[in-house]
Amino acid sequence: MMDRTLMGGRRSFARRAVGAQSAMWRLDGVMLVAVAALCVIGTLLVWSSTRTWAPGSTGLVKKHLLNVVIGTLLCSAVTVIDHRAIRAYAPLAFLLSLAGLGLVITPLGATINGSHSWILLGGGFAVQPSEFAKLGLLLIIAMLLAQPGEGSDRPRGLDVGFALFAAVLTMGLVMLQPDLGTTLVLAVITAAGLVIAGVRKRWIILLTLIAGAGVFCVFAFQMLEPYQVARFTAFLDPRVDPRGVGYNSTQSLIAIGSGQLFGKGLFDGGQTTGRFVPEQHTDFIFTVAGEEFGFLGSLTVVLLLGVVLVRGLRIARLCDDRFGTLVAGMIVCWLAFQTFVNIGMTIGIMPITGLPLPFVSYGGTATFANLISIGLLQSIRIREQTFN
Repeated sequence: MMDRTLMGGRRSFARRAVGAQSAMWRLDGVMLVAVAALCVIGTLLVWSSTRTWAPGSTGLVKKHLLNVVIGTLLCSAVTVIDHRAIRAYAPLAFLLSLAGLGLVITPLGATINGSHSWILLGGGFAVQPSEFAKLGLLLIIAMLLAQPGEGSDRPRGLDVGFALFAAVLTMGLVMLQPDLGTTLVLAVITAAGLVIAGVRKRWIILLTLIAGAGVFCVFAFQMLEPYQVARFTAFLDPRVDPRGVGYNSTQSLIAIGSGQLFGKGLFDGGQTTGRFVPEQHTDFIFTVAGEEFGFLGSLTVVLLLGVVLVRGLRIARLCDDRFGTLVAGMIVCWLAFQTFVNIGMTIGIMPITGLPLPFVSYGGTATFANLISIGLLQSIRIREQTFN
């Protein structure tokens, strides 16, 4: 009798796990396949760009794979959590992200590539809290702006004020590092949240004017670091110093152009093997795709990223929960902006910034944050049908 009961319980569990009503069937499989393909391509590109100098030729690839596995586990954990429950923990996530940014400016912080934005953990591992700050900020903004004012479909002015305070505080701590690229991503996340929430146009106009004035002050009072000024100089005219400030831009264009239509083949890129392009496994990994996979391979990477963004927009559009819509919309804007800037700087249409290519570039914290964002999108996708 007991055996029959146990067998019946197991069958019931199996039906719930894989049956028609199982959450597994409501996952966005197209998005997951695209993300998995990007991770595979990224691993190959990291291997190609580091095999000539990394310890044992596969040292960084193994670490990258470990980061992807950990990120996948984090993505899975977030997926199974109801995004409406995550809303309750948004303040905690935001405060933890601020704490991480605060630790960076203490003696625990470390400087890598001119940016004091890391915390060394030992054993060759490091954490970049500004990546988690993107998640913390978008969650708190979504929480604040999801509740409309009484008798209105717009958020209350007080909530908008709190959201802007949270954004300014976060961006201020990031600028202390200084990390202009991440600050721009945070600004895009904030702007996207305000627009999606439907705040009044006067708020948008006022903030646009303030942002314009801030950019003017940054340049007028020479608030940028010397290496940041050099990056803008190289963007305006890479030929001004092809062996100095324009070196990265020039070599990047050479690498991408040399791949032509079909590329030189994996591990056969001369620019990549010779390490002519700095940071080719992180910020400039798209140049490896251009040289070794050619135009068609590069286009495949762009199309896969486009699939992720389009599916994310679909999730935001179909979700009837304001918090879910805000979170999904801000994630899409974050990933879209970061993709555009990263690819744009390698082909000479954007200034060089320290922004990795989502799901492709080597990195630990960035990989975790990107895959957690996919977990949030999947969590919203699974439960959006409960509102329809």
